[in-house]
Order: sequence, then C-alpha cells, then structure tokens
Amino acid sequence: MGIGPKPSNLHPPHSCSDRFLRSKWLQSCCTCLKSSLHVDGCFGRLVHSPLRFPAGSMLRLRTSAEERSSCEIAQLRQAVLQNDDRLLDEMLCQEVYKKVINCRGGWGIAGTPLHAAVSKGHLSCLQVLLGHGALVDCVDVKAQTPLFAAVRGKYLDCVLALLRAGANPNGNASNNCSPVLTAAREGDVEILKELLRRGAEVNSRSKVLLWTSSARVSSGPLYLAAVYGHMECFKLLLLYGADPDYNCTDAKLLGSIKQPKTVLEMCLRHGCGVEYIQLLIDFGANVYLPTLIIEKSTKQNEAVELLLEERGNPKALTSQCRLSVRRYLKKINRIHRIDKLDLPTRLINFLQHRPAPVTLPWPAEPKAPRCEFIVI
Repeated sequence: MGIGPKPSNLHPPHSCSDRFLRSKWLQSCCTCLKSSLHVDGCFGRLVHSPLRFPAGSMLRLRTSAEERSSCEIAQLRQAVLQNDDRLLDEMLCQEVYKKVINCRGGWGIAGTPLHAAVSKGHLSCLQVLLGHGALVDCVDVKAQTPLFAAVRGKYLDCVLALLRAGANPNGNASNNCSPVLTAAREGDVEILKELLRRGAEVNSRSKVLLWTSSARVSSGPLYLAAVYGHMECFKLLLLYGADPDYNCTDAKLLGSIKQPKTVLEMCLRHGCGVEYIQLLIDFGANVYLPTLIIEKSTKQNEAVELLLEERGNPKALTSQCRLSVRRYLKKINRIHRIDKLDLPTRLINFLQHRPAPVTLPWPAEPKAPRCEFIVI
C-alpha cells in the first residue's frame, strides 16, 4: 500500500492559462488510471486496487483480451472500413482474427467490427461478419446495438440483414433510445415498418424526459413523428397499435410526471396540422383529456374547433366497433395480422382505416337493334 498525493492534488489547477501545470495534472491522472489507484477517503492516500467498470460503461477502456489483441482488432476494423469483404473473409478464416470478432477497439473506438460495418452501410462486410459468428446484438460503450446504428444511418438493407439474423428490434434495454424512436424521428417509413413487422414495441418510451411548458414530458414515437412532421410514420404507428394516450395511462409514467400531456394536447401546442388531430380522434384518443389553454397567437383554431365538435358528438357505432376490435387484436399481439383475417375485403379495409374502393357501375348492355319487316 503506497502513499500518494493528497486528494486536493487530484483537482486541476484553477488557472486555465497555465498549460504546463494542466498538462502535468493530466499526466498524473493518466498515471493513476494506469496504475489502477483510487483515493482512500479516510487517510487521504491512494490505494492500489483493480478498477472495475460495468459492461457497457463509457469508462471501460479495454479488457485484457482487447489489450493483447489490439493489433488484430485494428486490422479487422480497417478491412471493414475499406469495405474489403474478400480480405475480411480471409482474415476471419484465421483463428487469431476470429477470436476477436466481437471485441471493441478500446479507447477512442466505441464498437465492434460489426458496428463499424453498419455505420458505413457496408452490407457485404456485415454478411461476412455474421457468417463467421459475430454477435448480432453486441453493444458499444453506449449500449447501442448494430441494428440501432443501421437505423440511425438509414441503411435499410443492413437493417433487413440484421433482423433476418435475429437482431432484437427493440435494441438494448440499457440504451436511452431505441430503433423505433430513431426511425420515427428521422421519418424513415420503410425501416419503421420493418421494425414493427418484426415485433418492435410501438409504444417505446425514451428514458430521457423532455422539459416543455414547465412540465416533464416523456417523448414516444408518436410524439416525435408528429413534432417532426412525418405524417406517414405517424399513421403507421397508429395502425400498429400505438396508444395516443400513453402518457396518461401508464402507471409508472404517471408517477414521474405530475402534469401528463397526451399526444393530442402536444399536437395542439406544437401547431401540428388538423390531419394529425383527426387521425388521433379516429384511432381513439381521449378527447376530454387535453386542457384547451390556447394562446391568442396560435394558429390551431381549426384543430380546436374539430376537437370541440368531437366532444359534443358521440362516436358512431361503427367507429366504436372498429376501436374495440383493434384494441383486442393489440392485446393478443395480432394487430399486425389484420390483413390475414378471414373477413371480406371491405371489412379489412375498414379496420385498417383505408378508404372504401370506388366501384363503378357496370355499363348498361346495348340493346339489340330492332328489326322491322315491311310486308309488301
């Protein structure tokens, strides 16, 4: 047990202009990290003990395996970044490279070779890595999976390849965001559809609470799609069972938000178009939850009138039946199978909020020419 500098010496110099002192301080900090030292609070001395960081921690520098094989990891990443799938395949046929296929690069390099492949959209390298046993749901230092990186980069072909390989469409639970939230924010309809088809949680909640209007609001995919003006994503989420009132129905969420705001109210406050309000009403949003405190400068007069009109008129029986059927299918996790129901096409279209096909009347059959016989 060695005696080190006092705890006060571990703080940086107050004078930012003194570069020499600050550089010395940084060097001492690095030395402490490399020596795996920590401060003993009782005696003001540094005690030697191994530093342990949890998996996924941004403070974790390198594992012992990554330290020993840093050269091989760097060579793998270089082949991936150059999109040289043939060289990558040859390298992974060698045990020295294959054993580090799931290793992160250490300090300054957040992810694995698979993360590097999807971050550049290199599909061929991605397929080679998966073929040689790369973990499809490995995480980087931010707990981001390769699927999350592919969604963020808008690489649909990489997303499809990862989903076919068994990637979790919800990403990693330790990550603050999710693939669905990212796709909804970016307005990528095709990627969002593939995620939802594979069973991604449509009511995915961000772990980061937004501060708006002096209240904390949990942002979900519906909220993000509406605020960023992605109408197709907004409707797609509703079709797959997104709850427009999730901020006011989840008990855990209600415990952390004192004044919950529904998506309907947030659409009114952010000036979303009337079509968003109409869709929320059609898909069963509670029209009595929003508090209509509308400023004079708002341009939501038409939307507010629509909401007030809906409050004064009960829903049609057909609309209530449609909502009941869709809620039940969502409950048994079959909302994405509506098109497979043994029902007439007309009813399927109604359940999916599709306009009824226009049937043109059959043209009338031409009358046979009248034959007149003249008797002479």
